[in-house]
Amino acid sequence: MDEQLKQIGERLRGLRDVLDIEAGDMAKLCGISLEQYQKMEQGESELSVANLQKIAKEYGVSLDVLMFGEEPHMRNYFLTRKGQGLHVERRKAYNYESLASGFRGRKADPFIVTVEPKPADAPKEMNSHSGQEFNMVLEGTMELTIGPKVLTLDEGDSIYFDATQPHGMRTVGDKPVRFLAIIF
Repeated sequence: MDEQLKQIGERLRGLRDVLDIEAGDMAKLCGISLEQYQKMEQGESELSVANLQKIAKEYGVSLDVLMFGEEPHMRNYFLTRKGQGLHVERRKAYNYESLASGFRGRKADPFIVTVEPKPADAPKEMNSHSGQEFNMVLEGTMELTIGPKVLTLDEGDSIYFDATQPHGMRTVGDKPVRFLAIIF
């Protein structure tokens, strides 16, 4: 994971250099402190897909370029075989498998997300981003908080929500949870 975080940080720094963007402007866009943003660029901080998506949209680059270092090329369709999507661990215990990384100009970002259990007293990390999100639990059980509402989703359950609302999830029990997440 550390190497992936460093590579993403290098791509963020490269984007800033090419477009002559101040680190403070990127931090402001993400709604985080300059220090937090600089840690992201240095590969020392866990990354939020929501923040990467904000940067990608604001500066007209593909989310895939920031996450995986690859520009999508397909226009008519992109097939991802089971378990063959590009993977990135954006933070400890979170693994994202992109299901459409090669499709150019897509309107949504679908992922299979695997989250390892954390201690029950671990703080839930909340985030928000523009657009909407769809989650469907494939394996395990998750607790999803959207604003003040706390929901439990079991295998086969799904939810569609306004992603501008602060939201965060955690596993329930001692097994990982796998879910389909589509960010619109």
